[in-house]
Amino acid sequence: MDANQMNSTNDTVCKLREKLAAAGLRPTRQRLEIGNLLFESGDRHFTAEMLHAEANRLRYPPSLATVYNTLHLFAAHGLLREIAVYGAKTWYDTKTGPHFHFYREDREELFDIPDALIPILNIAAPEGTMIEAIDVVVRLRSI
Repeated sequence: MDANQMNSTNDTVCKLREKLAAAGLRPTRQRLEIGNLLFESGDRHFTAEMLHAEANRLRYPPSLATVYNTLHLFAAHGLLREIAVYGAKTWYDTKTGPHFHFYREDREELFDIPDALIPILNIAAPEGTMIEAIDVVVRLRSI
């Protein structure tokens, strides 16, 4: 690894440490390793099993239970968005702001719906409540 790559890696670890600290999480080695896998390549959608398969390439790969626990913790602290897709799988998204999803059932793929395709929603909350979030997943299949 040359000096530029080392500086880039150090910058990434520092930013990730800051991100975890801002969320109120202690930056343990495993959280940093899992966080690096999650956030190194921009916004993405994945399941715990998909991330665990990636993590198996690490020098000290975490167990599947550690991956699950870390994902739940990151989601609870606002670092990830948890997306319930009909069925047994839970998906995660590194893009935590409001947006909607397509889910290709035949390929088991989750991806963002472009903003241009989303209609304006005018939804009012019942009295005494407020809208916390609106989750929309449009399920697709090949024809």
